[in-house]
Amino acid sequence: MDNLDQLISEALSAEDRALLAEMQEPGFFSLGLGLFRGPNGWVSAVLMAVQSLMFLASIWCGWRFFTETEVLGALRWGLSGAVLAIVATQLKMALMPQMQADRILQALRRIELIALRRRG
Repeated sequence: MDNLDQLISEALSAEDRALLAEMQEPGFFSLGLGLFRGPNGWVSAVLMAVQSLMFLASIWCGWRFFTETEVLGALRWGLSGAVLAIVATQLKMALMPQMQADRILQALRRIELIALRRRG
């Protein structure tokens, strides 16, 4: 991948290289926080709130599981905690494709900006 980046850099003009240097790819945390902005940011906020509640509920169920003295009670709390933890993880992982889509859209915007500057 470095060789391809080097070839692209050599093909660009000095002005385009300066433009690309200004528009570096965002990091993981800025992409993650970017999920809460824009017209669909509320969906991510609701998903994270529900995921957080499920995570806290799974911890509470796990605590009850370890303090239970009977097998049936331990089974009830243990299974509930495990299911809540798995669903909370799935909800959090559901946001990863959106982060990848945002990253690709930002790269396309950079390419579009370079094309527009060359044209006009």
